[in-house]
Amino acid sequence: MEEESVTSHLLPAQGRGRSFFISPGFFSRFWIESKALWKIAGAAIFSRLAIYAYNVITQAFVGHVGDLELAALSMVISVVVGFTSAIIIGMGTALGTLCGQAYGAQRQEILGIYMQRSWIILSSSTVALTPFYFFTTPILKLCGQPDDIAKLSGKVSLWCIPMLFCFVLFFTLNRFLQSQSKNFVTAWSSALGVVFNVLSCWLFVSKWSMGLEGALISLNVGWWTPVIVQYVYVTCGWCPDAWTGYSMEAFEDIWPFLKLSVASGVMIWLEIWYYRLLVLLTGNIKDVEVAVDSLSICLNINSWEMAIPLGFLASISVRVANELGAGRPEEAKFAVIVSVINSTIIGLVLLVLILALRSDLAQVFTDTIIIQKAVYKLLILLAFTILLNSIQPVLLGVAVGLGWQAFVAYINIGCYYIIGVPLGMILGYLFNFGVTGIWLGMICGTGVQTLALMFITWRVDWDMEAKNIENKLKKWSSVKPQNEKNNHGVANLEDGAVEQSR
Repeated sequence: MEEESVTSHLLPAQGRGRSFFISPGFFSRFWIESKALWKIAGAAIFSRLAIYAYNVITQAFVGHVGDLELAALSMVISVVVGFTSAIIIGMGTALGTLCGQAYGAQRQEILGIYMQRSWIILSSSTVALTPFYFFTTPILKLCGQPDDIAKLSGKVSLWCIPMLFCFVLFFTLNRFLQSQSKNFVTAWSSALGVVFNVLSCWLFVSKWSMGLEGALISLNVGWWTPVIVQYVYVTCGWCPDAWTGYSMEAFEDIWPFLKLSVASGVMIWLEIWYYRLLVLLTGNIKDVEVAVDSLSICLNINSWEMAIPLGFLASISVRVANELGAGRPEEAKFAVIVSVINSTIIGLVLLVLILALRSDLAQVFTDTIIIQKAVYKLLILLAFTILLNSIQPVLLGVAVGLGWQAFVAYINIGCYYIIGVPLGMILGYLFNFGVTGIWLGMICGTGVQTLALMFITWRVDWDMEAKNIENKLKKWSSVKPQNEKNNHGVANLEDGAVEQSR
């Protein structure tokens, strides 16, 4: 267990109580922590790029089938699948919090119970979300979409229902493995999904001419491939300490787990849908076609780049949860500092690159001069959005590691939907700044949220947070003797995470 030894004994105890930047061996500690962070972040970044590639590859093949088919597929993926998957992703984040804390406390035997409990909650939520897929056509018509796109989108949505249930296993297995630093499994299984997605698209769409239906089958193949690989890896003996088989204990103490899952779902959903509103809000401004096209190009660049900060979000949430669970608050704090520095440096580099390549970037995506000029103007906003997004997700990951999802959800509502969106509408519509004004207002919302998260992170009492988890674990251990199976006391740890999230 080389990875376990690295993360379990990362930093020397003599550094406690001193300033990180003047303590002996700071740079060597920084390098060791950076390697530990990148082991998780690198795999998370690669996995996200692979996931994004599933949709891009499938849409590329469908683009050769027909414009109507491409429009319907894009609509379903961006609206229906985007809406439902954001909820599942968010609710699965609660599993990462609890698994990370339990693994840090060397309570691996309860990780499997946690994951099964998450399956129960997320599967029930998935069933509740299926009506969006069955009623896609009337929903899109109600939103003003043309009848032909809405009708075909309804058929496409039915093919995407297996993907909805796939998300439950995909994101929970990812959190389960990430909490144990088994990152190579998530990375190469996602890469294998890309390979199968390309091969099946070529076979079903190009070779056998199955059209849109063949592309949708291929999209499902791409998503289910890593799920099958990871499920086999977990349940067939490669996680002997964390997976001990199915247990009825997964049905016990569902309520505290459900509360943390719902809080996580709301928090992440508010995050994901914030910048998606940009496209919707541009629908009523002048020159809407140019605005939407230029904005889509910028958001496409942002979607690829967001893999990096979201990788750090996954990484720091695991590191904080592991270290606090192990009773090492100073190491958790140090991990936050190292992660912020790493991610910010990357954000600054990307900001400089985008500003330096403003003229060339627009020409890569379009030959239309008027759209190139619009993209040129928006790239300034994109550059500063990327810089903010290099810091904000790391701080969000800290909140996930602490189990503060519900608290951050309130912050998101205030900063995003009470400050950002109204300010964007005022600048865009009232002051006639168009898409630039809308985006600028939303950047202000992100900036306020980032400052709020920075203040909260700075004010965290790391010793107290570690002590809270330690007390819950002691209470849990005192309920059952050491020679008995400890899984019956799992709820106590969950209660600790939920109490922290309030």
